[in-house]
Amino acid sequence: MELIILLPILFIILISIKQINQYERGIKFSFGKYTGMMQPGWRLVLPIVQGYRRVDIRTKAVDVPDQEAITKDNVSARISAVIYYKVVDASKAVLEVEDFYFAIHQLAQTTMRNVIGEVELNDLLANRDKIASRISDIVRETTGGWGIEVLSVELKDIILPEDMKRTMAKQAEAEREKKATIINSEGEVIAAENLAKAAHLMAKAPGALHLRTLNSINDISSDQSNTVVFVTPIEILRAIEGVADSVLKKRSSK
Repeated sequence: MELIILLPILFIILISIKQINQYERGIKFSFGKYTGMMQPGWRLVLPIVQGYRRVDIRTKAVDVPDQEAITKDNVSARISAVIYYKVVDASKAVLEVEDFYFAIHQLAQTTMRNVIGEVELNDLLANRDKIASRISDIVRETTGGWGIEVLSVELKDIILPEDMKRTMAKQAEAEREKKATIINSEGEVIAAENLAKAAHLMAKAPGALHLRTLNSINDISSDQSNTVVFVTPIEILRAIEGVADSVLKKRSSK
């Protein structure tokens, strides 16, 4: 008789034992009302009168698929992202929102489109981390009431239309050509200033121009294939003329 009584009791105990893993938390309900949190280990959940729900508290990554978004300067782009979050309060994650995974997914999509619509394309491309941080802050404000902590949001890909890619490539090429032209002109200005200084020094130093001419002839004549045509500077001719005049004057005075 005792065995007949003990067997149903033992059966009820066995089916009432529920295992909560270390990475989980259990939400217990008694007669449909929330009655407490179930920590990891073996826990008793009486059939019929009690129920429970497991909640995984590990960090999760939600892949937000490509979203069509229009920037502030009316450029269409497809943006994809990934959001990292974890449950910090399992009771709120169950009681405050029907399906927190689906809710976070939808919230991330709408928030991303709204934030992208407030920035221009150049800001979107240059400040991806700042924009991702802003999306994370907005999502975190809402999910905090759900017992969920958003760790970070990362923008994965920014896909632009092909005509916009070609336009940006032309713009980048024009910028590179502009910089190259500026660098070349600055080099020419420096070279001209140095030449002017050199000419000024040569003009002040007697014979400097002749020495420079001889050095240039020497450099050119080092290659046997070159033919050098040397034009006598007018200064040399004037010097010879002066010497000849002085000689003639001396002779005439005698």
